[in-house]
Amino acid sequence: MRTLRFYDQIGLLSPSAATESGHRLYDDEDLSRLYRIVSLKELGLSLDEVKAALTDHEIDLLEVVDLQVERVQEQLRRQQKLLDQLRHVSKLMKGKEQVTVDDFTSLLQAMKNDYEKPILNRQHSWEQRFGLLGMFLAGGVEKTNNIKEESKED
Repeated sequence: MRTLRFYDQIGLLSPSAATESGHRLYDDEDLSRLYRIVSLKELGLSLDEVKAALTDHEIDLLEVVDLQVERVQEQLRRQQKLLDQLRHVSKLMKGKEQVTVDDFTSLLQAMKNDYEKPILNRQHSWEQRFGLLGMFLAGGVEKTNNIKEESKED
Protein backbone atom coordinates (compact mmCIF):
# COMPACT_ATOMS: atom_id res chain seq x y z
CA MET A 1 0.00 0.00 0.00
CA ARG A 2 2.78 2.44 0.88
CA THR A 3 4.47 1.73 -2.44
CA LEU A 4 1.32 2.54 -4.39
CA ARG A 5 0.85 5.78 -2.44
CA PHE A 6 4.50 6.67 -3.09
CA TYR A 7 4.15 5.93 -6.82
CA ASP A 8 1.10 8.20 -6.84
CA GLN A 9 2.99 10.98 -5.00
CA ILE A 10 5.86 10.94 -7.50
CA GLY A 11 3.50 10.73 -10.49
CA LEU A 12 4.54 7.24 -11.54
CA LEU A 13 1.20 5.48 -11.07
CA SER A 14 -2.07 7.13 -10.14
CA PRO A 15 -5.29 5.23 -9.48
CA SER A 16 -8.06 5.53 -12.05
CA ALA A 17 -10.63 6.30 -9.41
CA ALA A 18 -11.26 6.39 -5.69
CA THR A 19 -14.17 5.35 -3.52
CA GLU A 20 -16.07 7.87 -1.41
CA SER A 21 -14.06 6.70 1.58
CA GLY A 22 -10.80 7.41 -0.26
CA HIS A 23 -9.73 3.90 -1.23
CA ARG A 24 -7.78 3.84 -4.46
CA LEU A 25 -9.22 1.91 -7.40
CA TYR A 26 -6.99 0.57 -10.17
CA ASP A 27 -8.19 -0.67 -13.55
CA ASP A 28 -6.56 -3.10 -16.00
CA GLU A 29 -4.52 -0.33 -17.63
CA ASP A 30 -3.19 0.72 -14.21
CA LEU A 31 -2.23 -2.87 -13.42
CA SER A 32 -0.46 -3.16 -16.76
CA ARG A 33 1.50 -0.01 -15.97
CA LEU A 34 2.31 -1.34 -12.48
CA TYR A 35 3.65 -4.53 -14.09
CA ARG A 36 5.91 -2.44 -16.34
CA ILE A 37 7.13 -0.42 -13.37
CA VAL A 38 7.93 -3.49 -11.26
CA SER A 39 9.54 -5.27 -14.21
CA LEU A 40 11.73 -2.33 -15.16
CA LYS A 41 12.78 -1.89 -11.54
CA GLU A 42 13.64 -5.58 -11.39
CA LEU A 43 15.76 -5.15 -14.52
CA GLY A 44 17.81 -2.55 -12.66
CA LEU A 45 16.33 0.84 -13.56
CA SER A 46 15.91 3.51 -10.92
CA LEU A 47 12.45 4.97 -10.35
CA ASP A 48 13.51 8.12 -12.20
CA GLU A 49 14.61 6.00 -15.17
CA VAL A 50 11.39 4.00 -15.06
CA LYS A 51 9.34 7.19 -14.97
CA ALA A 52 11.27 8.67 -17.89
CA ALA A 53 10.91 5.48 -19.93
CA LEU A 54 7.17 5.26 -19.29
CA THR A 55 6.50 8.97 -19.70
CA ASP A 56 8.50 9.63 -22.86
CA HIS A 57 7.40 6.56 -24.78
CA GLU A 58 5.24 3.76 -23.49
CA ILE A 59 7.32 0.60 -23.30
CA ASP A 60 5.72 -2.39 -24.98
CA LEU A 61 4.43 -4.86 -22.40
CA LEU A 62 5.44 -7.82 -24.57
CA GLU A 63 9.00 -6.50 -24.74
CA VAL A 64 9.14 -6.28 -20.94
CA VAL A 65 7.82 -9.84 -20.62
CA ASP A 66 10.35 -11.07 -23.20
CA LEU A 67 13.17 -9.36 -21.29
CA GLN A 68 12.05 -11.10 -18.12
CA VAL A 69 11.88 -14.47 -19.89
CA GLU A 70 15.44 -13.99 -21.16
CA ARG A 71 16.63 -12.99 -17.71
CA VAL A 72 15.02 -15.98 -16.00
CA GLN A 73 16.38 -18.38 -18.63
CA GLU A 74 19.90 -17.03 -18.09
CA GLN A 75 19.49 -17.33 -14.32
CA LEU A 76 18.36 -20.94 -14.73
CA ARG A 77 21.40 -21.74 -16.92
CA ARG A 78 23.78 -20.23 -14.36
CA GLN A 79 22.05 -21.98 -11.47
CA GLN A 80 22.10 -25.33 -13.30
CA LYS A 81 25.83 -24.96 -13.97
CA LEU A 82 26.45 -24.19 -10.31
CA LEU A 83 24.27 -27.11 -9.21
CA ASP A 84 26.13 -29.50 -11.54
CA GLN A 85 29.46 -28.34 -10.16
CA LEU A 86 28.27 -28.68 -6.55
CA ARG A 87 26.98 -32.18 -7.23
CA HIS A 88 30.30 -33.14 -8.81
CA VAL A 89 32.28 -31.96 -5.78
CA SER A 90 29.79 -33.58 -3.39
CA LYS A 91 30.05 -36.90 -5.24
CA LEU A 92 33.84 -36.77 -5.02
CA MET A 93 33.71 -36.01 -1.30
CA LYS A 94 31.16 -38.78 -0.57
CA GLY A 95 33.29 -41.28 -2.43
CA LYS A 96 36.26 -40.21 -0.35
CA GLU A 97 38.00 -39.18 -3.56
CA GLN A 98 40.37 -36.28 -3.62
CA VAL A 99 38.86 -33.00 -4.71
CA THR A 100 41.38 -31.29 -6.94
CA VAL A 101 42.30 -27.66 -7.15
CA ASP A 102 40.63 -27.64 -10.59
CA ASP A 103 37.38 -28.92 -9.04
CA PHE A 104 37.35 -26.12 -6.47
CA THR A 105 38.44 -23.57 -9.07
CA SER A 106 35.54 -24.59 -11.32
CA LEU A 107 33.14 -24.41 -8.39
CA LEU A 108 34.39 -20.97 -7.36
CA GLN A 109 34.16 -19.75 -10.95
CA ALA A 110 30.56 -20.96 -11.20
CA MET A 111 29.75 -19.17 -7.94
CA LYS A 112 31.49 -16.00 -9.11
CA ASN A 113 29.67 -16.06 -12.45
CA ASP A 114 26.40 -16.47 -10.63
CA TYR A 115 26.90 -13.00 -9.13
CA GLU A 116 28.83 -11.13 -11.84
CA LYS A 117 27.03 -12.25 -14.98
CA PRO A 118 23.64 -10.61 -14.24
CA ILE A 119 25.27 -7.25 -13.66
CA LEU A 120 27.26 -7.37 -16.89
CA ASN A 121 24.29 -8.66 -18.91
CA ARG A 122 21.98 -6.00 -17.47
CA GLN A 123 24.49 -3.26 -18.30
CA HIS A 124 24.93 -4.52 -21.89
CA SER A 125 21.20 -4.99 -22.41
CA TRP A 126 20.32 -1.51 -21.20
CA GLU A 127 23.11 0.09 -23.22
CA GLN A 128 21.50 -1.47 -26.29
CA ARG A 129 18.00 -0.45 -25.24
CA PHE A 130 18.98 3.14 -24.50
CA GLY A 131 20.77 3.24 -27.85
CA LEU A 132 17.55 2.14 -29.53
CA LEU A 133 15.57 4.70 -27.54
CA GLY A 134 17.98 7.41 -28.69
CA MET A 135 17.61 6.30 -32.30
CA PHE A 136 13.84 6.23 -31.88
CA LEU A 137 13.84 9.80 -30.64
CA ALA A 138 16.15 10.88 -33.44
CA GLY A 139 14.71 8.96 -36.35
CA GLY A 140 11.30 7.60 -35.54
CA VAL A 141 9.73 4.19 -35.14
CA GLU A 142 10.45 2.82 -38.63
CA LYS A 143 14.21 3.39 -38.39
CA THR A 144 14.32 1.83 -34.92
CA ASN A 145 12.35 -1.23 -36.07
CA ASN A 146 14.76 -1.71 -38.99
CA ILE A 147 17.73 -1.63 -36.61
CA LYS A 148 16.03 -4.06 -34.19
CA GLU A 149 15.40 -6.48 -37.07
CA GLU A 150 19.03 -6.24 -38.19
CA SER A 151 20.28 -7.01 -34.66
CA LYS A 152 18.03 -10.11 -34.48
CA GLU A 153 19.67 -11.45 -37.64
CA ASP A 154 23.15 -11.20 -36.04
